[in-house]
Amino acid sequence: MKHLPDLWKRVAAVALIVLAAGCATTDTLNNDNLAIAAGFKVITPKNPGQQAILAKLPKDKVSPVKYQGSTYYVLPDSMNNLAYVGGPPQYQDYQRMRVAKQLSNNNLEAAQMNEMDAMDWGGWGGWGGPAFIGFRR
Repeated sequence: MKHLPDLWKRVAAVALIVLAAGCATTDTLNNDNLAIAAGFKVITPKNPGQQAILAKLPKDKVSPVKYQGSTYYVLPDSMNNLAYVGGPPQYQDYQRMRVAKQLSNNNLEAAQMNEMDAMDWGGWGGWGGPAFIGFRR
């Protein structure tokens, strides 16, 4: 019988680790996924000039870069020494997806707030209701 509480503790610990790992995703990862979905190509800088350009770009932000007479949009991933590179059509798709993602996140947040508002908290007597009269003096 004593093994059952230990099992639940281990299950809870594993669940917390999985939850923490799920919450650890960053906007960079999401931006990378959006860039790939928009048609950006994954490029590994091969020469020192490309590595220097990558090092100068702001992290977690798509930047326009002129290269050999053309404009490219680059999202650096300096942790993995990669760059996500796309042209104007891919950048427009990327921007469109970012707006759609933000709207989706806003709608989810609003739905969660509406769900909380719809809950019947009246059974608690509200804050400062009859249950708290003993504390007022």
